[in-house]
Amino acid sequence: MIKNIAKNPTAKHNYNIIETIEAGIALTGTEIKSIRNGKVNLKDSYASIEHGEVYIFSMHISPYEHGNIFNKDPLRKRKLLLHKREIFKLTGQIKQKGYTLVPISLYLKNNIVKIELGVCKGKKLFDKREDLKKKDADMYIKQHM
Repeated sequence: MIKNIAKNPTAKHNYNIIETIEAGIALTGTEIKSIRNGKVNLKDSYASIEHGEVYIFSMHISPYEHGNIFNKDPLRKRKLLLHKREIFKLTGQIKQKGYTLVPISLYLKNNIVKIELGVCKGKKLFDKREDLKKKDADMYIKQHM
């Protein structure tokens, strides 16, 4: 069973998603409780490969209300759990010009927190305008049919 917790609202607008991959996240107990309560924001977050490991940066997990000294920094970098061959594949894709790792969504899969990462290429301004025009046209057609 999959329960969506958070989506990155700007990912599909700012990037063309080439490929997606599912990863686990190394979290503490109070962070998991906050995530289950839906207190997470992926808006400005991004992923990067450092020393052969994948980390996610700027993912804001609000401190758990009933937590105490065990609450961690809300914006700390968190390690993503991937197999080595997946990391090698991602490294090869990221080294291409203009590609980056962007978190798309965060969800619970069988009570385990998973994140969907996308290998993305940034859109130019005219691409964004084309997408908005296409979206408006589709909405107009849907309303008048």
